[in-house]
Amino acid sequence: MPRLLSIDYGAKRTGLAVTDPLQIIASALDTVPTHQLLDYLKKYVATEAVEAFIVGLPKHLDGSDTDNTPRVQGFVKRLQAALPDIPVHWHDERFTSRMALQSMIASGTKKKDRRDKGNIDKVSAVIILQSYMSSKDFLGNQG
Repeated sequence: MPRLLSIDYGAKRTGLAVTDPLQIIASALDTVPTHQLLDYLKKYVATEAVEAFIVGLPKHLDGSDTDNTPRVQGFVKRLQAALPDIPVHWHDERFTSRMALQSMIASGTKKKDRRDKGNIDKVSAVIILQSYMSSKDFLGNQG
């Protein structure tokens, strides 16, 4: 079964997470410099089957676009042009960075590692993917 891959797109770096092949568990994959992201994804899907990309959609609390929203939308257009056979699903990413930091604190991650924004980006991508799976009642519809 192909994996789901989530993308927490940032101006400088992007966090990535994937499911296992059975699409049960979401795990951090990597943090990639954003200017290398499309090439990274092309190489990844050449070796791993990916069913869909789940892209975090940045919004303010009131639902309006953030400064990053147009960048993410532009990237998704390039992604769809480069890999047209893999669907892209948007998922609300509000609070994911804050949740990622809290999760890292709760799990005992050292302060030095929590300061590494790349680690926060990866954990944020995991949270986006887990949230997407839960919102689709994904786990209850397996089989």
